[in-house]
Amino acid sequence: MPRSIKAVFGCAALVLLTLSLAAPVLAGPLEDAIAADEKGDYATALPLLRQLADQGNAQAQYILGSMYDEGRGVAQSDADALKWYRMAAEQGDSSAQYDLALMYAEGQGVAQNYTEAVKWYVKAANQGDADAQYNLGVMYGEAQGVAQDYVEAAKWFGKAAGQGNADAQYNLGVMYFVGQGVTQDAAEAARWFRKAAEQGAPVAQYNLAVMLNKGQGVPRNETEGLQWSIKSAEQGYAPAQNLLGLAYEDGNGAPRDYDAAAKWYRKAAERGYALAQLNFARLYDHGYGVPQDPAEAVNWIRKSAEQGFAVAEQTLGDRYMSGKGVAPDTAEALTWYRKAAEHGNADAENTLGEIYAEGRGVPRDYVHAYAWFSLAMLAGDQHAESNRDIAARHMTPAEIAEAEQLAHKAKPSN
Repeated sequence: MPRSIKAVFGCAALVLLTLSLAAPVLAGPLEDAIAADEKGDYATALPLLRQLADQGNAQAQYILGSMYDEGRGVAQSDADALKWYRMAAEQGDSSAQYDLALMYAEGQGVAQNYTEAVKWYVKAANQGDADAQYNLGVMYGEAQGVAQDYVEAAKWFGKAAGQGNADAQYNLGVMYFVGQGVTQDAAEAARWFRKAAEQGAPVAQYNLAVMLNKGQGVPRNETEGLQWSIKSAEQGYAPAQNLLGLAYEDGNGAPRDYDAAAKWYRKAAERGYALAQLNFARLYDHGYGVPQDPAEAVNWIRKSAEQGFAVAEQTLGDRYMSGKGVAPDTAEALTWYRKAAEHGNADAENTLGEIYAEGRGVPRDYVHAYAWFSLAMLAGDQHAESNRDIAARHMTPAEIAEAEQLAHKAKPSN
């Protein structure tokens, strides 16, 4: 948990002048202890550190706390780590303040207490500790130990970002992108995403790629977008791998290359990324970069649908209804259409309405048809209103009232 020990360079309060040659600098007990600790010579380091810590030396107390925290040369002990961190923190050591806050935030060796964590993060952050500033921004954003305050979160992210903290740069970019705690500003979002991306943050690289592809906050540049997608994808970030697959499939930023598209879709799909699984299925449908295989397409559609991805659920319903790549099965189709409809998928809701209105594999039922068409209308399906009006012509006022009640009860909460 602790970060690497920050070196401390002292300045002599008094410079003694000699005739010509300065006296050699003698290593003190603290420097000897640090050197021994770094070499793994804990038998030498520990007695020196204990003596200094007992004498009130804050840096020795912090180092001793870190050793107990990590089990470095001693038996790991959260209680002892907490004890020494607290002693150093109360003397103003910012690293100890940070690690003490982290222990309270995570409930390590002490009851979890976000209020106490914030208290110590503030002390470290006010001394310029970038990690503490970042964590403080997170706590204001997530209302942990403080009232939720996006303006305050943005302030602390900004301080940490200005010191080069990549996570803070990324989060600040997000806040500028959505206008949370700051005035919405796509150009400023792109600027911070770029800073984090240049430090190798894969999510920032992905977001920068998306903005370059769309020309959001930056001039549109699909070629540069592709390069950032590659950097992110090569770090294993599944959304970037999917984006890269899409770029090669469509020829955006690079020549169309179905083999490369299949390679990157597969990587993201095998990581469980639902959108990539559906996109990979499309390549099997058409035989792009892989052998044409409708059954294998259904296999990947199913993997995506089983994660609750509504478009995949609706697509799997279509496959069971049409029998493409799988044996036709109206009951199974209805099951997947309902799952997609429960997730607010307008196409699935409209399709369910059509199935009930036409009696396709089920008894004709205008009440349920009307209800599903009504839900599809709310979800924005452009055909649902006319379909509902057609169904209404076959219904009594009482049946319409019943259908409207069904639609109200089935309306997705989100």
